[in-house]
This record gives sequence, structure tokens and C-alpha cells, in this order.
Amino acid sequence: MGDSEAMVSQGYTSAPYGEYNASAVESTGQENASLVNGTGPEGGSSVPVENGKASDEVAVTALGAEEHGDNAASALSPEEERLWSIVRANSSEFNAWTALIEETERISQDNIAKIRKVYDTFLAEFPLCYGYWKKYADHEARVGAMDKVVEVYERAVLGVTYSVDIWLHYCTFAINTYGDPNTIRRLFERAVVYVGTDFLSSPLWDKYIEYECMQQDWSRVAIIYTRILECPIQHLDRYFSSFKELAETRPLSELRSAEESAAVAAASDASKAAPSESDDMADEGKSQADGSSEQSPKLETAGSADPEELKKYIGIREALYVKAKEFESKIIGFEMAIRRPYFHVRPLNAAELENWHNYLDFIEKDGDFNKVVKLYERCLVACANYPEYWIRYVLSMETSGSMDQADNALTRATQVFVKRQPEIHLFAARLKEQNGDIAGARAAFQLVHSEISPGLVEAVIKHANMEHRQGNLEDAFALYEQVIALEKGKENSTILPLLYAQYSRFSYLVSGDAEKARKILVEALDDVQPSKLLLETLLHFESFLPAPRQIDYLAPFVEKVINPNAETQNIASSTEREELSLIYIEFLGLFGDVQSIKKAEDQHAKLFRRSTSELRKRGADEFLSSDRTKMAKTYNGTPPAQPVSAQAQWSGGYAAQPQAWPQAQAAPAQPQQWNPAYGQQVAYGAYGGYPAGYTAPQAPAPVPQAAAYGAYPAQAYPAQSYAPPVATAAPVAAPPPAAPQAYYNTYY
Repeated sequence: MGDSEAMVSQGYTSAPYGEYNASAVESTGQENASLVNGTGPEGGSSVPVENGKASDEVAVTALGAEEHGDNAASALSPEEERLWSIVRANSSEFNAWTALIEETERISQDNIAKIRKVYDTFLAEFPLCYGYWKKYADHEARVGAMDKVVEVYERAVLGVTYSVDIWLHYCTFAINTYGDPNTIRRLFERAVVYVGTDFLSSPLWDKYIEYECMQQDWSRVAIIYTRILECPIQHLDRYFSSFKELAETRPLSELRSAEESAAVAAASDASKAAPSESDDMADEGKSQADGSSEQSPKLETAGSADPEELKKYIGIREALYVKAKEFESKIIGFEMAIRRPYFHVRPLNAAELENWHNYLDFIEKDGDFNKVVKLYERCLVACANYPEYWIRYVLSMETSGSMDQADNALTRATQVFVKRQPEIHLFAARLKEQNGDIAGARAAFQLVHSEISPGLVEAVIKHANMEHRQGNLEDAFALYEQVIALEKGKENSTILPLLYAQYSRFSYLVSGDAEKARKILVEALDDVQPSKLLLETLLHFESFLPAPRQIDYLAPFVEKVINPNAETQNIASSTEREELSLIYIEFLGLFGDVQSIKKAEDQHAKLFRRSTSELRKRGADEFLSSDRTKMAKTYNGTPPAQPVSAQAQWSGGYAAQPQAWPQAQAAPAQPQQWNPAYGQQVAYGAYGGYPAGYTAPQAPAPVPQAAAYGAYPAQAYPAQSYAPPVATAAPVAAPPPAAPQAYYNTYY
């Protein structure tokens, strides 16, 4: 057997691409025996997991740079140079990659070094594109490098292990290349271990049956049919009909496996043996028993024409078929809803994403661990770009106690498939902290801060909270200060006000230092243009401090926002200015004096042409309505809706946690207290929790929520570029605008 044949039979073991687990493929004899008894390789407790090993990226990139050297790029056309510059700047530009491959193939068809370089670097970035693995192997075959063809296919089945198509291409190549049936059979066996139970695996099984029919090894053909009939796959009825036709047209002696033939012979011998009544008869019975092994082929052949034997033989397989059909009836709806089982960079629609979640829910309830792993791996071919499925997979494996597989999935997610999306790194940080790897958690946070999404507020909050949990309060403060300093160096930073607000709140809640919290907010008002967000935060902060409160210093800041002059840049809309004016009036109604209230009301009437008493009038039904309904009236009468941020895949998120400043113990009871919904209107979602429902990322754009004291409006949290592609939602007609109204039915 040549080197390439050995590689096909045993798996690729070259160091740069990781080791194939050859032990996953059982010996033919053991496999046949188990399958005849109604079990198979899928019944074990170990499920091999590969599907895009994270080490591939580093290895293949190194291969492209070192093996090909300068020769591969020595004669680039202007178009190649342009496309290479694009993919070097952004390696996730799929269209640029495909254009580069086409251009390289067009002008350098005979330059295998250039072709290798472009395919190696592309497939390091997109290892699930089985069609490009096939094209790469065809290029190597065209130049006659059979060992390279095998190498490419072995890398392919490591990169997209749970693809029926890539295994089918590999097996077809082996049939056309090698003459040793055992080499080809071992490759088929490797393939069916991974994808033999895939609902769409019939092309691979068909090729396996076709090959064994060419070899006229009818016993192997019958065994393959038996294995198929155990699996709830597509075209199961056709396979059962074909099996019955085979059983009715070939002698049973040709169809039975060696183990079945031995069992039939033993049963025949037992039925023919008679009890002895004398020594002569005992000797005769012993003589017959001794010769039974030599006569068993004749006995079996004679029995092969027995209709009862044939019926029994088919009946065993029919029972497997009926059981598989029963399970197929439970999953057929899920399978038919999968419109794109292969990988592509285009986003999946919301219905298909939801179907994957529902399918996973069903299989997990079924309790078969092997089925769970294989369905997750299938799902993560089509849904590889969605962090929520990787997170769900890791949590599922963790729950089942399979920490090695959980680590494998997390590594693939963070280093290959969703490595540019901060959700997965924040999840990894939480998981590492949970497992005691604090240094690893810090490294995950630092990666987000420095490379993935600098300035991401959610990452800053979670990192600071972790340092607080570890007892490193000064490090948590330093983190906020470092990020704020970086944002201050940017022109027109959109997240700086929110960072100041969060830093102030964090400082007060963990240390109780009101002076420090106030100082942070006042510094913010000096460093950035005063905004509705900062003023709301400051008003809310002062409202919950014990008396005496500091109120007088607020008036200039509020006036600067609601009544900007020619020298002041107006960063707030007219609606925001009017809302802030109303909030300030209500704040003064609770904590100010009558002169300050009158001044604020007069200014409001002058600026916004509306009497505050007119805005306070509400009916009894509105007075008794929910806080959410009251807040909704602030924004043009639009019904409230929770914003869904890019991190909102994890239910039970940050917005669901109580976020209010602590109540002052001596605060007097008020008939209409500050709206308790403050803590539930924070603009950044998904902080403080991980998936329970695994909400799909496709969501309509955030809908602005009503203002409340200290609530951070959705527009203050800038949209991030890392979000997965979203399905386009149909526009909803907005109701006619309504005048903003006061929050409460309080009279001053």
C-alpha cells in the first residue's frame, strides 16, 4: 500500500493540520457483527468531533507563507494585487476572495504554487466551503500530485467533517484512484461514522452500495442495507424496497454475514441432534456433531430456499425499518424546514434559525447524546456565523459533562468561525471565570478592548464587575478611567456620556461614595457637551441621595441643553429638550422650592409653547395605567418595545436586572414616586445573563423607549458593526405624533 493509500485508509496525521482520530473507525468484523444485531457505530458513547479545528487556521496560514514563499506572489496581475490588498485588509470579505480565486485560476492555471497559496489562505478563513476544497483537490489532481490530492481531502474532512458532500467527493476519488477494495472500504467506513446518520446522507450510502455491487460482495451489500435501515434518513422506503428485492433474488447464503451463517449452522446442528439411549447412539451423535462444521454450507444452502427463513431474515430488518420510520415521522418537519444545510456567508432567515433551535430542543429532550452532538455539528455548518448557536452548543456539552467537547467548540468559535464577534469572547470570559481561569477571562476581555470592539460598553461593564468580584476594586475603577481617557481622545465620541454615567453609577453602588459619583458626572458635563442622557443620570442620582440635596448647581447645565444659545452646539432634538424640561420640573416639584419651580415652568412654557398644567391633566384611567403605558406616551404615542441589541441573544439580560440607584432610607413617601422602570430601560441589552431561550439575532432595529429618570436612551448606545446580518423586517407604519406629556399626575 502506497503512502497516499495509507493516508486514505487511516486518516491524515500530518502535524500541521492536527491528528485524525483513527480509533473512531472500528474493525470491519466487529462492525458487521454489531450491525446485524441491530446496533452500529452510532451506538457508542464516543462521538468524534472535528469540523473546522481551530489549529487549522494557524497551520494553513503558515503553510501559505512558508511553503510557497515569494514564488507564489512573484507575478501578480494588477487585478490580483488589488484583490489581495482587499482580503489582507479584511480577511472576511468573501466576495473579494471568490473573485481572487477566479482571477488566479484564469491567468495562472499552470502555476500550482499560486493556486495553492490562494486556496490555503481562503480555506483557513472559510474552512466550511466544501466546494472549494473539491476545486482545490481537482487542481492538484490535474498536475498529477496524488499525494497532494489526498492531503487536501484529509484537510477538508477535518475542516468540514460533518459534510456529506465532501466525504462523497473523497470516496469517489478513492474509487477512481485505488484498486485495493479494503482501502476504499475503510474510507467509506470513516465517512459513515461521521455523516451516516445525516438525514441527507443517501448519496453517500448509494455510492457505497454501488461500489459493493461492483465488487459483487452481496454479503457486504446486505450489511450496508441493514445499517441504513437503522437510520431515520431520507428515502428510507426506497432502501427497504431495494433490500427486499435483493433478499428475494439472491440466495441467503450470499447475503448472510459470517456471524449470521455461524449462528444458523449452530441452530441447525442443535435441531438435528437427538438424545442418546446407548453408547452406540451417543457415539453416532458425537460423530454427527463433529462433522457439522464441514456440512454447514450445505445445510445453509438447503435452508436458503425455505420461505420461513427468508421471512425471518427480512423481518429482522423490517423491524429496524419500522423503528427508523417512526423516528423519521417526528423529525421530518424539522428537516423539511432546513432550506440551506450548507455554509454560506449570506444570513439565514429568521424562520430557519428558529427551526434549528426547535430541532435542537427536540433532540436534546430525546436524550441520545450522539444524536445531540451530530445535530449541533450539522447546525454549526449552516449557522457557523451565529454566536448564539456556538454558545448553546458549549452550554449543552457543559451540562452533559462533556467538557472536552465544550472546550473544543469554544475554541473553534473564538479562533475560527465567530472570532470577530465580541459576544463569543464575552461568553468565553464568563466561562473561564466560572472555571477559575481568571487570567484567561482577563485575556478574553482584553482582546475585545484592544482588537474586537474597542470601547464596547458592555465589555467594560462586565470586565469591571469581574474585577470587583475578585476584590480588585481599584483595578475596576482604573479600567473605567482608561476607557474614558481613550474615548476623550476621539472626536465626537458617541459612547463617552454613557461611560461616564456607568462609571458614576458603578462607583456609588460598590463604594457608597456619593461625592465621587457626583464628581464623575460633573466632570463629564465639563468634558463633553451636556446631553439629555447625562442630565437625566444626574437628576436621578441626586433624587436618591439623602437630604440635604445639592440642587442649585443643576440649573445651568439643564438650561444649557434645553435653551442652547448661538455659541452652544445643539446636540439634543426638540423632543429631547422638551422631555428633559419636564423631567427637571418634576424633580424640582419633589425637591426644589416654589421659586425654582415657577422659574422652570415659565421657561418651559416660553420655550415649548405649552402650559405645564395642561400637560399634567390626565384622566383616572391614565392615572391607574401601568408605568410602561405612561412612559410610552412620552414618545409620540408609540407603544413601548424593548430594544434588541447585537448582544441580545442571551435572554435574561442586563436590562432585566434591577438597575436603580439605592433608595434613601429617610426619603418621605410620595403619592407618585419616581418611575421604577429606570433600571429596566438601560440601552445596552444582554448584560449579566446567558442564554435560556437563545433568542435569534435577527431582530428589527431598536425602538426608542420612553424617557425616565436615569434611563439611557437607545440612541445613546451606538450600533456596533459586529452584529450578525439581520433579516429585513417589514416597516411598521407609525401612528400620528402626539404631544409629549408629563410623566405623572402630580400637582406641584
